[in-house]
Amino acid sequence: MKKTFTLLCAAMLAAPLVHAQQDSLTIRKIYDEALVNGKSYESLRYLCKNIGQRISGSANAQKAVEYSKKLMESYGFDKVYLQEVMVPHWVRGEKETAFIFDGKTRIPVPVAALGMTVATPKEGVTADVIEVQSLKEVESLGEKVIKGKIVFFNRAFDQRFIETGRAYGTAGDQRFMGPAVAAKYGAVGVIVRSLSSTLDDFPHTGATLVDKDGKSIPAAAISTKAANKLSAMLKMRKFPAAKFYFKQSCQLLPDALSYNVVGELTGTEHPNKFITVGGHLDSWDLAEGAHDDGTGVMQSAEVLRVLKAIGYHPKNTIRAVFFMNEENGDRGGLKYAELAAQNKEEHIAAIETDEGGFTPRGFSFSDVSKDFIAKVNTNWKALLEPYEVDQLTIGGAGADIEPMKKTVPGVVLIGFRPDSQRYFNIHHTPNDVFENVNKRELELGGAGMAALIYLIDQHGL
Repeated sequence: MKKTFTLLCAAMLAAPLVHAQQDSLTIRKIYDEALVNGKSYESLRYLCKNIGQRISGSANAQKAVEYSKKLMESYGFDKVYLQEVMVPHWVRGEKETAFIFDGKTRIPVPVAALGMTVATPKEGVTADVIEVQSLKEVESLGEKVIKGKIVFFNRAFDQRFIETGRAYGTAGDQRFMGPAVAAKYGAVGVIVRSLSSTLDDFPHTGATLVDKDGKSIPAAAISTKAANKLSAMLKMRKFPAAKFYFKQSCQLLPDALSYNVVGELTGTEHPNKFITVGGHLDSWDLAEGAHDDGTGVMQSAEVLRVLKAIGYHPKNTIRAVFFMNEENGDRGGLKYAELAAQNKEEHIAAIETDEGGFTPRGFSFSDVSKDFIAKVNTNWKALLEPYEVDQLTIGGAGADIEPMKKTVPGVVLIGFRPDSQRYFNIHHTPNDVFENVNKRELELGGAGMAALIYLIDQHGL
């Protein structure tokens, strides 16, 4: 009896060791396949160079859908299909122009209309400028000061944040909400300091809220260098004030039909339980949408390709989703969550990659307890540490998978976290091109997500 008990204890102790050894070997295979035979970089090249910008509702967005479906089919996934979704169709129109008028001197300013904003009158808008640092400041100044002015939101990134996404979060309200707030107090236009951690002459676009029940006014971003120049001029003298002029011809067309693109590896044990990995296929129209979010969608497809290539047969169904319309409406993410609930799907986890294709650092888990994250670290940190993707923390996940929180009970939402230091130099600018993506960094990210998905599929959460 004592001998049997001793053997049983030894077997119980040996089981986790055997699992860990098998997990380690499989993760090594994942990385070998991704780094030696990776396909994501060349797929991204095609998306950027042969298709280019992919703003929702555009002809290029439809080309990207068709290419993505063919790509997944070429990888031999078990299922590849489209999910219909109606998306906004906003067009920028002619190239914007802007100037600072300093007396009779006209100083050109790099400018880009904010997504979903309205056009200026055909002759443009010229007005005095009032510089503010916050939405509350606009409200405190009120109509007496704001009416007839161009409001200039000039709150810069807080450089003290190590993770630059947090600086983006604290500065972003002025771009998203600023124009709607300024309109309430009679402003004739809004210009916003570009949301960037660097000083350059690339204006950063991005979505702004259009108040359907209120007055819409034209809004644009100016480069960080131009913002500093304008701010310095305004501080030099109170009168005569520098005036600002800008002209843009954007418009919002009727909603257009588009699609999420979905590929699956069917689960061998639980085909009706899902692990999702995805990014967004649409991009802003200023460049190629390489880091935002071409890298994310190609990494997501690469996760499934790599697992299939190494001969791994998942227990649960693993999905790659290329969401449409994250940039100016989140319609793809909302539709995916709606269909998941409608089809009564059980989702174990969803991972989003939408912070660029830079060197991977780890993952953040949304709305979990400290005990949960401690267990994840205890179980998996040592397996991920050799690949430097072992920062497992509590944090945000991503806009495309966020709607699942309300419709799919029990799903764990996870954000892929690459190094953030360069992302907001490129984000939403003409500089977001394929040449700024590093092949090895991209492939390491796809491998890191494949490794985490393998562990979730094997051991659950």
